[in-house]
Amino acid sequence: MKSWLFSKKNFYLFGLSFVLLVIGYVLLGQGPADNHISKSVAPVVLVAVYCGLIPYAMLSGYGKSVGSEVKKK
Repeated sequence: MKSWLFSKKNFYLFGLSFVLLVIGYVLLGQGPADNHISKSVAPVVLVAVYCGLIPYAMLSGYGKSVGSEVKKK
């Protein structure tokens, strides 16, 4: 039986991260250079995803080794 390093939860979080990154970059490209959205909202979204959500997606479930369950008698 093949065991995966990441669970279903990790893949959902990676998918959410990708969607939020696309949204952040679209917001970054909106309007003129002094636009409120491209100056303040987009960088906050991008930093939150890069520094928060992606590491959480990689580390959630860390320490749970697959296949190391002790068989009970």
